Amino acid sequence: MAAEIRTQVVVAGAGPVGLMLAGELRLGGADVVVLERRQEPTTESRASTLHARTMELFHSRDLLRRFGELPNDVMGHFGGIPLDLTLPSPYPGQWKVPQVRTEAVLQQWAVSLGADVRRGHELRELTVHPGHVEARVDGPDGPGRVLGRYLVGCDGEDSTVRRLAGIPFPGHGAVRELLRADVAGIEIPARRFQRLPHGLAIAARNPAGVTRVMVHEFGAVAGGRTGEPGFADIREAWLRVTGEDIGHGTPVWVNSFGDASRQAARYREGRVLLAGDAAHQQMPIGGQALNLGLQDAVNLGWKLALVVTGRAPGTLLDTYHTERHAAGAQVLGNIEAQAGLLLGGPEVEATRTVLAELIGYEPARRHLAGMISGLGIRYGTGQDGDAAAGTRLAHGPQPTGGRGLLADFSGDPSRLELLRDAARPWADRVDILAADRPPAGAPGDAVLIRPDGYVAWADSSGRAGLPAALRRWFGPPIPDTVTTLADRRDEMSNLEGKTALVTGASRGIGRAIARRLARDGALVAVHYASRQDAAEEVVASIEKDGGRAFAVQAELGRAGDVHELFLGLERGLKERTGSTELNILVNNAGVMGGVAAEDLTPEQFDRLFTVNAKAPFFIIQRALTNLAPGARIVNISSGLTRFANPEEIAYAMTKGAVEQLALHFAKYLAPRNITINSVAPGITRNGSPVFDIPEAVEQMAQLSAFGRVGEPDDVADVVAFLASDNARWITGSFVDASGGTLLG
Repeated sequence: MAAEIRTQVVVAGAGPVGLMLAGELRLGGADVVVLERRQEPTTESRASTLHARTMELFHSRDLLRRFGELPNDVMGHFGGIPLDLTLPSPYPGQWKVPQVRTEAVLQQWAVSLGADVRRGHELRELTVHPGHVEARVDGPDGPGRVLGRYLVGCDGEDSTVRRLAGIPFPGHGAVRELLRADVAGIEIPARRFQRLPHGLAIAARNPAGVTRVMVHEFGAVAGGRTGEPGFADIREAWLRVTGEDIGHGTPVWVNSFGDASRQAARYREGRVLLAGDAAHQQMPIGGQALNLGLQDAVNLGWKLALVVTGRAPGTLLDTYHTERHAAGAQVLGNIEAQAGLLLGGPEVEATRTVLAELIGYEPARRHLAGMISGLGIRYGTGQDGDAAAGTRLAHGPQPTGGRGLLADFSGDPSRLELLRDAARPWADRVDILAADRPPAGAPGDAVLIRPDGYVAWADSSGRAGLPAALRRWFGPPIPDTVTTLADRRDEMSNLEGKTALVTGASRGIGRAIARRLARDGALVAVHYASRQDAAEEVVASIEKDGGRAFAVQAELGRAGDVHELFLGLERGLKERTGSTELNILVNNAGVMGGVAAEDLTPEQFDRLFTVNAKAPFFIIQRALTNLAPGARIVNISSGLTRFANPEEIAYAMTKGAVEQLALHFAKYLAPRNITINSVAPGITRNGSPVFDIPEAVEQMAQLSAFGRVGEPDDVADVVAFLASDNARWITGSFVDASGGTLLG
């Protein structure tokens, strides 16, 4: 492999779940690299059942045509007890397809959408940084590393990702097991969960003439041998349970599965997430395991795509754990109950009899069928009293292409226009559809449906609650698309969707500015010269608060400094937004002098001007191609341009030069509606040891009209104002942010 690969999302594992997730991410516009240790796709049949909810999801992704005709049986089972799975759905029952076919279809789909699937790449190490995840990988061409903003482990129940991330996996190991094999060349009676005196036997012949046999001996304990079973183990167990010898057959595939039940304590650990069997281990009774994992992928994919493309905050990913951990726990619970019914001996017969009677009652049948098929899943209890939120729309329109769908069934043009106005700021993420009448079971005259097919909002009148639901599930609105004066006022100070570069942002005023801009919604590039740890701490603190940021390094004042800065900036912006557009530039980085006029050397003088005045000029010059119309530039000057301090003559000269940038660039940039202003802090707490001396602080505080020293946040709030649309009529100005120190 190449020495280094960069992407937005790294997926470990190219099984059905990893490939499904890769396709979902690409539908949402996210770049993804899938790492798989196997050189070739599996040839083992493994899971062979798709349930109704998965079929609905495949239909919404136009995947079913790739499978062709699939055998279907509406009869399933609960712990081996026959169960009619018919429920309101276009695809009731069980659909049979070998896992090898499912993997092939999903890989072809994901790759056609642009996913990068790399086989023969085994994950060895995992390091989580504040702004990205680094995966160390052994590939065909030797070791290398893959960098992504997030990494998702879809690498099975023995997940390397889960282990390296240190995520606990509580539960219990297997106590009992079911041996199974695909055997060619045998003729035996078909058996559907046949309970015999010594055990359980299952046999089904597929159209290719291969018979799948499964057998469990009552009382047999899992783990009594080393490694996977051989065909001889299954032959002998089958003979003891059924009295039939299948030894003349040819085994195509042999394995076993036990009744282990474990679930990851967390599906998300910062930038690392888990899906499929990496998140939960269960007995694959009735095909639920594969379907559970595929539905994990669909729930996560659109959310992660919105986050890494900069359209939604990272907090959206917390809903993945909340929703799918609860769904997983429910499935593991019903599988545990089924394992007891299925693998238990004579002691469970009475319970089986009672349950078989209960299944005859329609409410009980529907409840169990909903559990098995996935159609009964509901997320949460609704937001703001919306009883429909979190439910699935069984019939009617479905979202496509990884986008949400706002469907209006009222047939009222004026109402439709009202909804269009409300949803217009999310037009890049949500489609709008009008129909004359609602489908059966629609929870209202208008329904907002998430990309995974679950209702986010429903209403029968007006648009109440719709903007909040759109913001919650699809991130902030597109800037400058609000349509009413009230909406406009709400958005005027909002920086959602904006990008910002703050130089010298690893400490002091720069740190406060970066945090404030991020809190207002901007994606912030945190520049630092040498203190990477400090910059990454700033990024981490921003992300902890739900914001977005990344660090970029360049030592200003050295040859090539601006070029190096913009290489890192543009790479970071491109990875997160797909563009190198910049909306806010804050020139904050600077060095102090602190040298008496008679002692200042030419070299010191040159360094002050190079860092404090020359660098801001050429940063602005270089940014001219990145700055979007309506962008904001704020240069941090100093109150020392108005307040004398003989120890800082040269420093004050550099800041005077900085103020000239605002004055003259203002006219140059005005045709592009770009503003540029200077902000002059006074004495501001910056981490210097002098601020730890109470007497010194008291003396300095007397210089301010407010009787205190400034705090970095005092200056950051001024910068945030100038960066917002509120300051659109201010340019070329000098803003005194000294707390009245310059009043005299």
